[in-house]
Amino acid sequence: MKILYILPLAMMLSCCSSVKNQTGAPDSGKLDTQLLKDVEVLSSDAYQGRKTGTKGAEMARAYIIERFQKLGLKSYPQHVNYAQEFTFNGRGGTKVNGTNIIGYIPGKSTNVIVVSAHYDHLGVVKDEVFNGADDNASGTAGLLKIASYFAKNKPNNTIIFASFDAEEMGLQGAKAFVGNPPVNINTIAIDLNMDMISHSDKGELYICGTYKYPDLKKYVDTTKANIKLLFGHDNPKLGHDDWTNQSDQGAFNAKNIPFLYFGVEDHKDYHKATDEYSTITKTFFSNAANAVLDVVKNIDKQTGLQLLLKDKMRMTDNPRKAERF
Repeated sequence: MKILYILPLAMMLSCCSSVKNQTGAPDSGKLDTQLLKDVEVLSSDAYQGRKTGTKGAEMARAYIIERFQKLGLKSYPQHVNYAQEFTFNGRGGTKVNGTNIIGYIPGKSTNVIVVSAHYDHLGVVKDEVFNGADDNASGTAGLLKIASYFAKNKPNNTIIFASFDAEEMGLQGAKAFVGNPPVNINTIAIDLNMDMISHSDKGELYICGTYKYPDLKKYVDTTKANIKLLFGHDNPKLGHDDWTNQSDQGAFNAKNIPFLYFGVEDHKDYHKATDEYSTITKTFFSNAANAVLDVVKNIDKQTGLQLLLKDKMRMTDNPRKAERF
């Protein structure tokens, strides 16, 4: 997640985190057993850091697919057993194969909400497993939690659950998705992306995207006592602190599809072998996943979602504005 995926691996390993380990308000709230189980499994050593093109990534896909199946998510006909395969050029021009896992729950309208999170990480580096518990087993677990809710509560809008591959190699899975979406791209109203939502010593979860789409703020309840929900990291003037294009929502933004991105600031374990299940902030994580679910629920309550986005949002330099609605 964020910034370092475009840098050489040596720089990834040597870069200091931007946020020190600080003590904030004490955690409060109830732990989500299944949410934590999903992270613990996906970030275990057996999954070898889930690097794109490895056995560990294959195991992660099998786990996510099994969860999709048990939840009853549908698979698009063009994606055999949820798998959207794609190829891209890696370093040195080598061909790399990636696989997105795409499921959906049909809604009462043709409007589409995409809920996304990447499942890949850095793999094994110098005999150390980079498990990526926060980055991004946490977002994947959050996606599964949201899918579980809507599997039991039919959404108004069709919701696509997109578990992307190869984010760490330059948002390749998300780019493949928007380049060849399973539905007409003009029906996609918004992308809600999670990347690193389980590790915050200050209890802070950032929501990025409201600088460009300020009307989306009304779907976020910032009054929750058990978590600090903060808007920011989306002003272009911030340079590297602008996260707009630094995770998979960037591929949607490039197509002028509205988005919200949920994530924490970099921490001491970011892109290190210490990003393990034992180092995530478990109660914060449960609270964060619940907060994201609430936002998805609030947005899904809207009927005529695309028309709403057109009429009430400030669509900056959007050449697709006229054609999408």
